[in-house]
This record gives sequence, C-alpha cells and structure tokens, in this order.
Amino acid sequence: MIAAVAAAIALFFALWWMLVVGGDEAPWVPAGLAASVVLLVALSAREVVMRRAWTRYLLENSVPEGGARVGSDKPNSSKKTHSTSLHDATLATIQKLSAEAETASSADSHLDVFHLCQNYLERTEDALRANNLSPEKRNALRMGQERVRGLEKHHLLTWARDSSRILTHDAQKRVRVSDKIETANRAVECLDSALKIFPDEYELNESKLAIMEFIASVKVAHWVELAERAAFKGHYRRAIDRYKDALFYLERESVNEDVRTAGAERIGREIEILRVRLKSTNTTPE
Repeated sequence: MIAAVAAAIALFFALWWMLVVGGDEAPWVPAGLAASVVLLVALSAREVVMRRAWTRYLLENSVPEGGARVGSDKPNSSKKTHSTSLHDATLATIQKLSAEAETASSADSHLDVFHLCQNYLERTEDALRANNLSPEKRNALRMGQERVRGLEKHHLLTWARDSSRILTHDAQKRVRVSDKIETANRAVECLDSALKIFPDEYELNESKLAIMEFIASVKVAHWVELAERAAFKGHYRRAIDRYKDALFYLERESVNEDVRTAGAERIGREIEILRVRLKSTNTTPE
C-alpha cells in the first residue's frame, strides 16, 4: 500500500505537470482521477489477496495434525472443537465467496470457488476418516459436504460455460484464421476440463459440439475462399485442389451430418464446374 500511495502521488504530479505545460485549465482534475484509480486498484488487489490468504489459512488448519495423545482428554477435546469450528468457518467463507462470484464480472472467480470447494471436501474427508469426531459433528460435516458438492458443481459448470462463451465470441472477432482456431480451441479446453469431472453434462457437450463445428466452418471457409480466388484468376487446377482441401476438413472435423452433406454437395458442384472449364481451356486451340 505504501508503494501504491507513492506511485499515485508520482502519477498525480507527473500528469499535473504535463497538463500544465499543455495549457490545461484544470490540470488537477484528470491528475487526481488517475491517482484515485491507482489507489482503488491497489485497495481491490489488497482485499483479494487478504481474502484468499485467510481462506487458505482456514483450509490448511482445518484438519487436526496426527500425534500422540496427551495425558488427559481435555486438550484432545479442545482440538476437536477447534478443528470443527475451522471447518464451519471455512464453509461460511466458501458460501460468502460463492455469493460474491455470482455478481463478479470475471469467470475466474467461479474457478477460485471451485478449487476452494475441492480443498474443503478433501480435508473434511480426511477428518471423517480420522474417527475422532462425535456423531453430531460427523453429521454436521457430511451436511456441509453436501452443500459444498452442489457449489462445486455449480461453479465449475458456470466457469466452463462463461469462459468458453467469452473465448468463442473473441474467436469470432479475430481476423486471422489461425487466431480464430487457437482461441476457439482454448474454449474447447475449458469445456474439456469440466467434462473430465462431469462427463454427462448435456449443456457442456452441446457447447463443445457447437464450438467444434465453428472451428470446422472456419477451416472449410478458409479453403473455399482460396479456391474461389484461384478460380477467379483462372487457376482452375489449383482451385480444384483447394476445394478438395475444404472437403478434407469437412469430412474430418466434427460437423452436423446435414451440414456436412450440404457442404459436400456444394463443393462437389463447384469442382465439376471447374473441371469443365479446365477441360475447355485445355482443348481450346492456340
């Protein structure tokens, strides 16, 4: 925070001096706004770091360490109570972060909650295997696990859905074919990571199929465009080869059967037209 304050002050005076030199009538207004933005970003970052550090502390200390029993049962009982209270505090933290993730603009916040849920489930499972909890505490942990399992699934699916949607929209805006395909493949990777845990999720499988069809359409459209350019320039043999490349990707990639059939028929007609033109060109006397 000291570094952030120093940077904000330096930015304020630097912008103020530049605006004064530039003849601005109120140089302190934009300079003050810029410095305020720096401080707000620093405060937000500090809040995120502190919150994650606290959650990590709760997770790392939620399971009692193994060791020899001390002379009386009182310390052991105190340790159990402390461990259970940490589990309860961790559960409360997860629920709080879950609610915050629902209103956050970043899809990564859902992934953070998913990882916290995984850690909670692992540590509570270790605590249940220790056989040193009362039936009431054991039931409370199991109820907490059920709630966290629901949150775990919800946040992983939400992250995969939102991240893949953002990446797909980004891919559609790209100009270069390679950039389109690379960005779309990143969207598929997001869905695959969720499908490894929940392979039967219908929505994830449908989204993956749609993105794969988009990738196939990009590849096919690229080769069709090259073929049309070659045909326009009179390079009929090259155009036929490009159309064959388009057919290759159309057959190879994951595409709806109706789309594949319609695309293959259209490309086939174009190839036949080019073959006729090529034949007429070759038979035309010099």
